[in-house]
Amino acid sequence: MFKYDPRLCLPSSEELPDSDDMPVDNELQDLMPGALKAVLARIWAERQDWFFGVDMGIYYDPDLPAIVPDGFLSVGVPRFIDEDLRLSYVLWEEQQVPIFALEVVSQKYRREYSTNEQALADLRQRGIDPDTF
Repeated sequence: MFKYDPRLCLPSSEELPDSDDMPVDNELQDLMPGALKAVLARIWAERQDWFFGVDMGIYYDPDLPAIVPDGFLSVGVPRFIDEDLRLSYVLWEEQQVPIFALEVVSQKYRREYSTNEQALADLRQRGIDPDTF
């Protein structure tokens, strides 16, 4: 019997843009996520069940643009998926919502805070049931 899975019709991470092409506007937006990733790589060197993305798109809906926090952490996913690494973080492929997102305050008043705060909160709420992706 044929069983339809709508997730099989969704675009893959290779078909989606991997960045929002927004340059950082201060050095901390680059340094803070990099430092956190380095600390995690050191203390979790033996673990292979986590991923920390830096300025990487998180896709949660194929019809909406990605959310691109300065950094985010997912636990319970493979640290490396293949030799090409991840181009973006696609929830319908990963089946795991990030547990932590980092936004470094921008020089432009409320730029990321006002747009990403609600989107990230909605993303977390959607992640309760992976079948909703």
